[in-house]
Amino acid sequence: MKIVNIETTSLYYPHGKPIQDATIPPLTQEESGRGQLFVHIYTDEGIEGLGMTYLSPGTKDVIENALKNLLIGKDPLDIEKLWTEMYWAVRGYGRKGIAFCAISAVDIGLWDLKAKSVNLPLYKFLGAYTDSVPVYGSGGWTNFSEQELVKEMTDYVESGIPKVKMKVGKDFGQSEREDIQRVEAVRKAVGDDVAIYIDANNGYYRKQSIYMAKEFEQYQVGWLEEPLIPDDIEGMAEIAKATSIPIATGEHEYTKYGFRELIERGAADIVQPDIGRVGGVTEWLKVAHLAHAFNLPVAPHALQLAHLHVACATPNLKVVEYMNVALEGDSIWYTEFPKQKNGSWTPFHDKPGLGLELDHYAVSKYSV
Repeated sequence: MKIVNIETTSLYYPHGKPIQDATIPPLTQEESGRGQLFVHIYTDEGIEGLGMTYLSPGTKDVIENALKNLLIGKDPLDIEKLWTEMYWAVRGYGRKGIAFCAISAVDIGLWDLKAKSVNLPLYKFLGAYTDSVPVYGSGGWTNFSEQELVKEMTDYVESGIPKVKMKVGKDFGQSEREDIQRVEAVRKAVGDDVAIYIDANNGYYRKQSIYMAKEFEQYQVGWLEEPLIPDDIEGMAEIAKATSIPIATGEHEYTKYGFRELIERGAADIVQPDIGRVGGVTEWLKVAHLAHAFNLPVAPHALQLAHLHVACATPNLKVVEYMNVALEGDSIWYTEFPKQKNGSWTPFHDKPGLGLELDHYAVSKYSV
């Protein structure tokens, strides 16, 4: 089998509700929307692989101008070799950032294709640990009113999801009292038996994070995510030592090398690789195994339909993110996809690869 062509599709739905976290500036309706970049890998045997990542500036350009010609004519089943060739192709400008988002999208497409070639769902092809995984309802954006925040969190609970995540670090960390009040309101609304995770999206400083973590401890918080900018690894380790709340981080880290540093320096209690950034399925699994070697759990960040499969092949999985804003886009892009039931999520068992197919109407209407 040989790769004969690689194409990209960029989809953007402009009518999504504006969302904001600690370090996203206020957005207008005109600035908001949901986007996704897809990669199509075609072969001479008619099998097509579908990959995806974020619709970030420059990612499509890297795929089409740096990776495409490198891969055409190659055997798509030789994924380790192709991953290494892509890695070295972008070495001068892409060891982190958009070039790795490009590699991630292509790599996901290669694994989708490889699983399809043997007519197996990707999670079965990888070697399933389980057929279903626990999820948490994710959202709680800082631009939501307290009433909107509580409603989203309680809606998740009423749908059978016993774990929720909300945003803190409001206004770049300048609304500390409001952060505490909002966590208190959610705890009161969902009760004591629901896990609450909080995500600061890099919005705090080091000492501020320690102070806020002490305040959050009284609300039985299950983890504090990204309290600092991702480059302050020493600070993350200091916070981890200072609080009983587990520190979750990793969504802005790239490759096994970045995660090795996070873990070795004690900066992560819960490891959060993002399959659309870290290097695709290939590198995500290596990071998960690395975390397992240090007896740490994995909780992947976003891009949930791809994470569903690798999560089912991960014995040290903690939980998978399940986001309303992602569901909004997924409902538009795909003809169908599996939904969670009572806090548990199962891939399609009778569809090969990722089990996903783009909706032709959506491609026609929302291509950019």
